[in-house]
Amino acid sequence: MALYLITLTCLKNNLMKYFLVIVFTAFVALVKAQTTTIILLRHAEKDTSLPNATMMKADPPLTKAGEERAVRLLTVLKDYKPDIIYSTNYIRTKATVTPLAQKFAKDVVVYNPNDLVKFAEELRVQKGKTIVVAGHSNTTPALVNTLLKEKKYESLPDSVYNKFWIVTINGDVVTDRIIEY
Repeated sequence: MALYLITLTCLKNNLMKYFLVIVFTAFVALVKAQTTTIILLRHAEKDTSLPNATMMKADPPLTKAGEERAVRLLTVLKDYKPDIIYSTNYIRTKATVTPLAQKFAKDVVVYNPNDLVKFAEELRVQKGKTIVVAGHSNTTPALVNTLLKEKKYESLPDSVYNKFWIVTINGDVVTDRIIEY
């Protein structure tokens, strides 16, 4: 009889442990499903050797180094599977995320960098998604600031192409980190 009670108690404890593991796993999955990850990057190196390439409205392509950096993003972002990929409507920004879009069979969706507040709200409502956004030396840090609702980052110098941000939104909690690659 004692052996029966011990066995029954062990079974109940194991079932309770399994139940708790299942509940915990479901809770983690639910929390993770609500977490939005936004990867924001500046376009890769642009070709400034072309006539008027440094003008504000210029639309130069990537340099060879820029093309290599765009391909390197596949390795740098290997732990992420983007659901949506955004870019401004410039050759250099679209070319920066094209290898990523091709790898994951995604279209590159064009956004308007002139209304970052509206775009940030569009990003915030996409719960549970992993989103990549390609922008510029001024719009990318500004978009990060808009998502954070604080002025934390300045525009990048023209020569800096090796930084990106990861902004994570989970409910009302927004975190960020900057990564060099």
